[in-house]
Amino acid sequence: MAALVALLAATSQWYGYHRDELYFRMLEPAWGYVDQPPLTPLIARATTLLADEPWALRIPAILAAAASVIVLALIAREAGGGRLAQSIAAWGGASAAFPMIFGHILLTASLDLVLWELIALFTMRALLRGDGRWWLAVGLVTGIATYNKLLVAMLIAGLALGLLTLGPRREFRSPWLWAGVGFAVVLALPNLAYQVANGLPQLAMGAALAEDTDGVGRILTLPYLVIVVGPPLVPIWIAGLAGLFRRAEWRPIRLLAVAFAVVVLGTIIGGAQAYYPVALVVVLLALGAVPTAEWMRTRLRRALVWAAIALNASASVLIALPVLPIGWVGASPFAAANQTVGDTIGWPEYAAQVADVVDQARADASATGVEPIVITSNYGEAGALARYGPALGIDADRVFSGHNALWFEATPPDSAVDVVIVGWHARVLAAHFEACTVDGALDNGVDVDNEEQDLPITRCMGRTTPWDELWPQFAHLS
Repeated sequence: MAALVALLAATSQWYGYHRDELYFRMLEPAWGYVDQPPLTPLIARATTLLADEPWALRIPAILAAAASVIVLALIAREAGGGRLAQSIAAWGGASAAFPMIFGHILLTASLDLVLWELIALFTMRALLRGDGRWWLAVGLVTGIATYNKLLVAMLIAGLALGLLTLGPRREFRSPWLWAGVGFAVVLALPNLAYQVANGLPQLAMGAALAEDTDGVGRILTLPYLVIVVGPPLVPIWIAGLAGLFRRAEWRPIRLLAVAFAVVVLGTIIGGAQAYYPVALVVVLLALGAVPTAEWMRTRLRRALVWAAIALNASASVLIALPVLPIGWVGASPFAAANQTVGDTIGWPEYAAQVADVVDQARADASATGVEPIVITSNYGEAGALARYGPALGIDADRVFSGHNALWFEATPPDSAVDVVIVGWHARVLAAHFEACTVDGALDNGVDVDNEEQDLPITRCMGRTTPWDELWPQFAHLS
């Protein structure tokens, strides 16, 4: 835990904000949003009270990553592993790429990683110890997890299906199990009520994500799990999966294998984010540490396992963390392997380039006395302008976006007739303004191919379409 915290803390300020972090920090506190529950944005807003910098915003992510390490060690212990197995589980989990990614950047997945691990641990304790009171802990964590991402419902569905098909079915007669279910429902009720009251927006968001990824998750899910946890660790987590069926003492927890299958199949069928099953893979890794420790009877075998973990850690650092000089990133393979790297580069430069166009628009509009507004194509650009714009002369209250929850947060004022638009093409906008010209393009200056690179910055003057007709055309989910 100390090693992981030190590594993540040392790199927490390098490169810059991730697009999701810029989005989270600007969302107003609410019971929910069209694209997600409220927990991670609320935590992100709270960190700005400490300091409005990446290192402060990432403290919760670092703590979640550190907590996941000890939970993995506890899972190995619960499965009968001694000190060696617990060490393999902890160091193996800490050496994987995705826990480092989740720990370096505050994403919804940062909290999901440890929450899902806790659900698995408490489920194991309820079944292996024969102590139904642990179902209350499962319900508690599940209820909390719904405020971070409703994806936890797929994990719970997998556990329920596993309990039904592989047992032990006697648990369905346990009042503690149903008390845990009730506990989870009561805790999740405000979140669920928000979804119902707003037309189940998470369903629309899920469909938009699948469309945005063009079903890539269907193809890449399994290969992705190998890469982001680490090829050297594959034998360990496969040993954990196999052990659920081969080890008699693990018979009560075979439902974890069904849960893993349900989440993987759900991800593939849904065609959304390929990383969704990662939390269960690291649970299998912790389980696999038990037979791995038993296999390490000779000095050579011990050396092989520890060398694999060390090799995996070295590769994961390069993939997950901003350790390369920023000028090398564009030519390296790591930005392609880990999209979050590119998404942390260029935001101050992009904001300055937009500000230059706004300054020109402001000068040209001086006769009317009406300030131009800015509309961005996505929440990353809007978040960058909200963070860096005020120092560049851009009022954050005059930055708008139709992306996800930002479309609902603010609507351009009727007085706004001149607009600087980032990312939308002039030919799409020409029908709604007297004139549109492309006055620039976003350039991070280091040739990193992220979503923003080369997007146009367009000035549109003399709006001719009322905002109540025009603004809905900017709304989009992804």
